[in-house]
Amino acid sequence: MADDLRLPSIDALRAFEAAARLGTFERAADELSVTASAIGKRIASLEDLLGTPLLLRGPKALSLSAVGKEYLEQVRAALTLLSAVPLHRRSAQRRQKVRLSSPPTFAREVLVPALPDFTSVHDDIELEITLTVPYLEGPLSDPDLEVRYLATDEGELLMHDPVLPLVSPALLADSAASIELLRTLPMLRTPAEPWLPWFRAQGLDWPEPDRGPRLVDLGMTLEAAACGQGVALARPSIARAWLRAGRLQPLLGAGRTPGSVSAFAYRLARCNEDAAVLLVADWVSRAAADAVAQGAALTS
Repeated sequence: MADDLRLPSIDALRAFEAAARLGTFERAADELSVTASAIGKRIASLEDLLGTPLLLRGPKALSLSAVGKEYLEQVRAALTLLSAVPLHRRSAQRRQKVRLSSPPTFAREVLVPALPDFTSVHDDIELEITLTVPYLEGPLSDPDLEVRYLATDEGELLMHDPVLPLVSPALLADSAASIELLRTLPMLRTPAEPWLPWFRAQGLDWPEPDRGPRLVDLGMTLEAAACGQGVALARPSIARAWLRAGRLQPLLGAGRTPGSVSAFAYRLARCNEDAAVLLVADWVSRAAADAVAQGAALTS
């Protein structure tokens, strides 16, 4: 029954363990940074709770009673388990936690590759990255920072590099590269990057594609393109991994495939102005800028 359970305080258990190990209240007090009187009171309260003496007070040193010897082993086991919990350590308690919410593709392709640069410098900040899926749901938790993929100017602009059609080399085969070739290839659809603005930027009056799977996530769209399922319209900063591996390439080749400015852009919203949050925000901005530069180098 819960009413029969009597739990001692952690301070009392630590005082008993230290006194039993060190032999005097004074030494235990020095180790625990309290007074010898406080050690004595904590142990006395523990003995009152248990209804039996644990320590025998001798003229020079303390000794354990028979019950005390058995109880000490149990206490040490319990304290060892508690001390192994990471959150109980002062270093973990001093570490500030920052929650960053991001669309999945931005998190995988921009934030994760840049994580070592942040953690190697800021090991005092515990960065937790959660995912949100645009068009489907809001943040999974209350974030300190949120990367958003928007067609508005809310928040700090992170990435707005031009989008261009990317395709698997295998899909092109021996076809002559041209924009007209798009008419013969499946154009992968995603609400995150509609084709119509790119068509208009190239002077084409083609309608928005209305056939084939509709993929909400940009990463899924790029992977489908890399598997030869069609052409993806995407920004090179997000497609760096596929471009480096040679799984995707610009439709007309590097430096020759026209891009266009998307209506959507990645933006960063800060939900508070804590110092650690500002450090993470600065890192996100630099990671985004690096991704844009690298994507441009891979397609120019």
